Amino acid sequence: MSIVHKIGRRKTSVSCRVYVKPGTGNITVNGKDAATYFSTDVMVYKLNQPFILSETVGQYDVTVNVFGGGNTGQAEAIRLGIYRALCEINAEFRLALKPAGLLTRDARMVERKKPGQKKARKRFQFSKR
Repeated sequence: MSIVHKIGRRKTSVSCRVYVKPGTGNITVNGKDAATYFSTDVMVYKLNQPFILSETVGQYDVTVNVFGGGNTGQAEAIRLGIYRALCEINAEFRLALKPAGLLTRDARMVERKKPGQKKARKRFQFSKR
């Protein structure tokens, strides 16, 4: 098997390119180790979640290029890209990953600000003067 390339998206993290190849379980994000790039253990767990559910921990190396968005959006975009790559590597992984509900792209985005309003839905205060 060669390198599998997939794309993940979440919120404004629009460009997340994930490369998965057989290896020892190293995850590299923008040239840094995942544990140093994401400061919290929750974010690192989100990256390892596809491997935990498919029972392939330590079998694949992951290289990621991601920009845009915040930490959570980037971590969840990477997770989606890893899920998609694992499903391409072995179609049987889909049966284990689909019930977790993480194979679908989370399409929620920030609503735009409307003119004449303070924010997207909040209005300016009304006074009767």
